[in-house]
Order: sequence, then structure tokens, then C-alpha cells
Amino acid sequence: MSIALDTPPLPLAPARGPAFYFNGVTSNRYEVIVEAATTGLRIIHDGQTLLDEWNYAELRTRSAPDGVLRLGRRGETALARVEVRDPALAAAIEARAPALDRGGAAERRLRYRVVIFSLAAIASLVLTAIFGMPVLANRITPLIPLSMEKRLGEAVDKQIGPLLDTGSRGAAFQCGNGVGEVPGRKALDKLVRQLETTARLPYRIRIDVVRRQQANAFALPGGHVYVFEGLLAKSRAPDELAGVIAHEIGHVVHRDGTRAVLQSAGLSFLFGMMLGDFVGGGAVVIAARTVLNSSYSRHAEAAADDDSVKLMENAGGDPRALGAILSRIASDKYDGMTLLRDHPDTKDRIAAINSVTVENLPKQLLNATEWKVLKAICSSLPPDGHAADQPKR
Repeated sequence: MSIALDTPPLPLAPARGPAFYFNGVTSNRYEVIVEAATTGLRIIHDGQTLLDEWNYAELRTRSAPDGVLRLGRRGETALARVEVRDPALAAAIEARAPALDRGGAAERRLRYRVVIFSLAAIASLVLTAIFGMPVLANRITPLIPLSMEKRLGEAVDKQIGPLLDTGSRGAAFQCGNGVGEVPGRKALDKLVRQLETTARLPYRIRIDVVRRQQANAFALPGGHVYVFEGLLAKSRAPDELAGVIAHEIGHVVHRDGTRAVLQSAGLSFLFGMMLGDFVGGGAVVIAARTVLNSSYSRHAEAAADDDSVKLMENAGGDPRALGAILSRIASDKYDGMTLLRDHPDTKDRIAAINSVTVENLPKQLLNATEWKVLKAICSSLPPDGHAADQPKR
């Protein structure tokens, strides 16, 4: 009985053949003989000078035309390479260096990895924008210096004007500067000063009434509040207008506008703020549109309502006046979708405001004459002679 013994394979016989060699330092091309020895390639010049010796484990293929085996060294920064055009020699080298991949499988695997990692990165950014940015914005907003918030508000304000002033009226778009409107501007300033005194803000609030017929108001980061002419028209008493302004001051105090901008404009805007440059680019346009279409959370709206009640109490006005004007606007099927659009639980908000106990008889924040001229703050026609924007119904 004979037993077959496992024997190691016989080593391959050395193979030799012509090739071209580039040393990676100069552009010279050397005609050489490449010998596929047992452990590696021997590169021989002039039949006797050994230029280099490459171990098979170090070899890697490089892109080359058909019929050419182009080799380099793995991990080597120099561009030294060998080009083999002899099919027999190329086959002998491949037989001795199984790690070579002339078919490009490794390159294809690398491309697949790049694609997969890219998709994962995109998915990560999307998830961060949807879920991570609100959390991140809540944490970062209180840390933003007030000076930077003011700059943010100024940058957004430059974009807000063209978005609101669709008639391109320029300076005439703002009420209070025309003939007969200056007394109304003074009355508005008096009303605002009474709220500012009790609000204890770190900076002055700027209030502007603009020629828009919708019943709306909103606050920018940094304390600039826009009041639409339509809201003033809906107000039946100074306290109602003051209640809405106090509500917007509440958003300023809680920095809700800045938080909303960070949540919507995303990481690019956040990085711009960190670098101190967020004025240029499309992010500030997104920020401006965010402020115009802001939809704050139930908590943010309730906090601003609470601030309005407290400010009106401290100023001596009627703390329930905000509930009165919100109720009237909500009953209007047109204007109610403007100021209260996307505001959560309007009925609950109004009920909470009306539940406030008024201990002292509210005083008049403006007298009858002052209220009359304030109601006429947009009475003058703009220089172009056209009436202000009409609501779309």
C-alpha cells in the first residue's frame, strides 16, 4: 500500500524579458531587462547593472493602455514605474505576484466604498438637518453674543425689505415719514417706550409700520419689529396694538428668531456665524424667508404671550388686550390666516390670556388724540401715487 505525500510546489523558473523603466526623478526612459526572480523583480540595465529590485508584495498596478503591464511600488510617493509589453513576461510576473489586480476589481471595490461612504455622509447631513439642527440650535442660541445677533438681524433686514416691498416703493414703503404722518410716528414711539421701560432689554427695540394690508407683525433677531398697516387697522385701542408689539418683544427676549434661523438655514449658516461671516450667500436669504414664514412652537408662543401679559401689566395697560385682537383676527377668514398662520392652539392661547386677573384698572397708554394720529401713520400716499398693497382674497 503506497501513501501519497504532499510535496510543496516547485518554484517557478525565472523569466526574463525587455521592459521600460522610469526612475520617477527624471523623465528619462530606460530600456531594461526585467527578471522575474523567486522573490521579486530585478531591473537590469545594459545587461549587467542592477538598477533596482522590487519585492512582489510591494507591487501594484497602475492605469495603462491595453497590452501594457505598468507596475509601481505600493506606498511609494515617487513615480518610479516599469512598463512590460512582453505578454510572456507579464504572465510570469502575475503568476508570481497574486496580489496584482489587472482586472481592476480592487479599483471597483474602492469606487463602491467611495459611493457608499458618500451616500452615508449625505444621509447623515439630512438627518442632522432634520433632527440634529433643532437640538443644536436650542443649545447654541443662548451662547451667541448679542453683538453678533444684532449683526445677524441687520443682515436679515437687508433681505426683508425687497421681500415685503413688492411695489418697489423704497423709503415710501415705511409709514411715519410722509406729510402728516410724523405725529403718528411720535405716538408710536411713545407707546413703544412704555413697553421698553418695563421689558429691560439689552438693546433698544426698533418698531416700523409698513404699508402692507395684512394683519401681521414679526420680529427680527436683534430687536427690529415690523408691524403691518393692516394690523394697525384691526386694532381698536392702543392696548391692542401694544399687546401685539409686547408679544413680539417676547420673541426678541427669548431669541426665537435667531433660533428659527439656525434651524432652517442649517449648518452652513452656523459655520458662517462661527467665522463671523454670514452676510453673503444664499443662507441669509433663507434666513429672511424663515423669519417671514416663522412658525414657532407651542412653548415659544405661550412664552411670548406670557411676556406680553406681564409687559402690559407693568406698563399699566390692559394685559387682556392681546386676546381681544387675536380673537377678532381669528374670526376673519382672510386676515386670520396671516397673523395666526401656523400658530398653535389659537383658542387655547386666547383663553389663557383672557383668564388673567386684572387687579388694577388699566390706564390709557395713549390719549385719544395720540391714538388718532397713530391710526393715521400710513395716511399719506407714497410718492408713486399708488395705494398700499391690498390683501389677496
